[in-house]
Amino acid sequence: MKTAKAAGLAWTSDSVGAALFAWGAAGALEARLQGTAGIAAGAALMLLGGLLRLASQYGAQIIGFDEGRTLARLRRAALFPQLVSLAGPAAPALGATATLGIDHVAAEQARAARFDPVRHSAKLAPLLVVLIVALQSRVAALILFLTLIPFVIGMILAGGAARQAADRQMAAITALSALYVDRIRHLPIIRHFSAEERVARAAGGAAQDVAERTIAVLRAAFLSSAVLEFFAALSVALVAVYCGFALLGLLPFTPPEQLDYRGAFFVLVMAPEFYLPMRRLAAAYHEKQLGEAAEKALAEVPEPVNAAAMADKVSLRDVVIAWPGHCIAPVSFELGASGLVCVTGPTGSGKTSLLAAIAGQVMPSEGTLETRPAEAIAWAGQVPLLLPTTLDDNLRLGRPEATDVEVAEAVRRVGLDALLARRNAGLATPIDHHGAWLSGGERRRLGLARALIADRPLLLADEPTADLDIASAEQIIALLVAEAKRRAVIVATHDEQLVAHADQVIAL
Repeated sequence: MKTAKAAGLAWTSDSVGAALFAWGAAGALEARLQGTAGIAAGAALMLLGGLLRLASQYGAQIIGFDEGRTLARLRRAALFPQLVSLAGPAAPALGATATLGIDHVAAEQARAARFDPVRHSAKLAPLLVVLIVALQSRVAALILFLTLIPFVIGMILAGGAARQAADRQMAAITALSALYVDRIRHLPIIRHFSAEERVARAAGGAAQDVAERTIAVLRAAFLSSAVLEFFAALSVALVAVYCGFALLGLLPFTPPEQLDYRGAFFVLVMAPEFYLPMRRLAAAYHEKQLGEAAEKALAEVPEPVNAAAMADKVSLRDVVIAWPGHCIAPVSFELGASGLVCVTGPTGSGKTSLLAAIAGQVMPSEGTLETRPAEAIAWAGQVPLLLPTTLDDNLRLGRPEATDVEVAEAVRRVGLDALLARRNAGLATPIDHHGAWLSGGERRRLGLARALIADRPLLLADEPTADLDIASAEQIIALLVAEAKRRAVIVATHDEQLVAHADQVIAL
C-alpha cells in the first residue's frame, strides 16, 4: 500500500511538470506578442516541465510494476500450496484451479501495478491542478471544481454496474477453463462414445457465455469513458468560453479578476490536465474490476482441512480421506527414520490417495497426519512426469547436481542399464513427454531411479513392481528392502512378494 501511494505521488508530480510547461509556453507566447526577450526563458521552463513529466511517469510505472510483481509473488507463495492441498467435494476442478492460481493472481497484479497508483493520484492531482489554476483565475478553478461533482456521481453509478459485470465475467472464464481442461483430459473417452458433437455444444455454450459477459464489461467500460469525456469536454469548453469572453470584455457580469493573455493561455493549457488523472483512472478501471473480481474469487477458495504437520517421521492417527461416494477408512500407523510399510488393497481402495496425503498433496478429511516436509520426500509414481529433453535430464529432475556416478548407479540398481545398452546415445537419448519409446515398466523404473538419485529421507513408491517380469520385479523388491534399512519407504502395491518383506502392512 505504501508503494502504491509512492507511485501515486509520482503520478501527481506529473501535474507540477505540466504547470511548468504551461507557464513556460504562456511566457514564450507573451514575449513573442510583446517582442520582449522572454522566449528563451519560456523554452527552458517548457523543457524542464517536459523532463519532470517524463521522470514522473517513468518512475510511477516502475514503482507500480514492482509493487505488482511483489504482490503476485507473495500471493502465489501462499496460494499454490493451498490449491495443491485441496481435495474432496470442496476442491475446484483442475482447470478452475489453474485459472485461480494464474489468471486471477495476474488480475490482482495488474490492479496493483496500474490501478492502485493512479487511484491515489486521482485523489490529489485534480485538487493540485485547481490550486495551480486558482493562482491565475479563481473563476476558472471554480468551473473545473464544479464539473467534478456530477462527474464523480456518474462514475459511481457506472462503476457499480461494471463491477457486477466483471464478477460475472470472471465466473464464466473460470467455468470455461474447468470445462476445457476436463474435456481435453477425457478426449479419448469422448471419442470412444462418439460424444464429440454434444461436448462441442457444451464448450460452445460456455465460450458464448464468456463472450456475452465480456461484452457486458466492455459496455460498462464504454459508458464510464463516455461520462468522463463528456465532463472533460464540458469543463474545458466552459473555461475556454470564460477566458475568451473575459479577454474580449464580453462577460455579462463584472469578473472578480483581471485576466491577461499569459494568464488566460496558462489556464487554457492547464484545463485538460484537470481531467488527465481521471482519464488514467478510466484507462486502468478494467484492471480494477478484474482485480476485485479475482480477489473475491480467491477469498472463496476453501481452506484445506486438517493440514498435515511437519515432523521427522510419518504418523497417521485415524486419518480419513473422503470424496462423494467413497471414503478411505480410518488409517493409523507410524514410521520413523527407516523401515518398509506396504499399503495394500483392491484397485480403487485409495492406496494412491493415501500416498498423496502423506506427500502433502491431499489433506485428510478427519484425523491427524504428521509427515515430512516436501523437500524430504521422493516420489516414484505409476506415471512419472517426463519432460521433453534427454533421459539424463529426466533422471536428475529431483537433484540436478547429482554426479554421473550416482546417476549410473541408480540406473543399474533399477535395471535400466539394459535399456541404455540398446540406445547409442545412452543417457543423452532424447525423450518426449509421453515417453513414446518406453514401456510401462521402464517408465516406472525411471521414476524410481529419479527418486533414488534425489536421495531423500522418505521414499514413496506407487506400484513399483507392476508391468515387470518376475526377474525385474525381484530386483526392485530387493532394492526397496535395501533402501528401507537406511530410509523410510512406503509402498502402495498388489505384489504379495513385496508385502512379505514389509515391516508393517496397511490393508485398505
